[in-house]
Amino acid sequence: MDKIDKKIISLLQENARYPLKYLAQKVFLSSPAVSTRIERLEKQGIITGYHATVDPVMLGYHITAFINLTLDPKQKDEFYPYVTACPNVLECNCVTGLYSIMLKVAFPSTMELDTFIGHLQQYGNTQTQIVFSTAVKPRGIQIPVEEEEMLGHGS
Repeated sequence: MDKIDKKIISLLQENARYPLKYLAQKVFLSSPAVSTRIERLEKQGIITGYHATVDPVMLGYHITAFINLTLDPKQKDEFYPYVTACPNVLECNCVTGLYSIMLKVAFPSTMELDTFIGHLQQYGNTQTQIVFSTAVKPRGIQIPVEEEEMLGHGS
């Protein structure tokens, strides 16, 4: 992956709906060349998808929370399919520390969150933090690419 690929990735993370023509102008290549690079990045698994960013509150999901869960490794085969099927689970991460699983969830109300936590407790102890505000919204990986470096004029 070269500097042009990195610039394309940065631009697509900024707005995945940028037209090929716009991307091509930004990286000083033709539209077909940019299209070929994007296809290659997709095939390599570097670009894994394209998504719309939505406001959960505007969709009626007023409660975002992080739930830590102690999970016995023997339960993973049962737990992962269960949690994957839960539409309110935004992320499920296996983590280090006192808890082995950290979930990010969104619910319309605390009552629905409480019901979900009750179901989770069949797998282990939980600890929940409700989000009041988010100073840094979810974002892509920031890839620093200088225009001069991309063009081969840098050091």
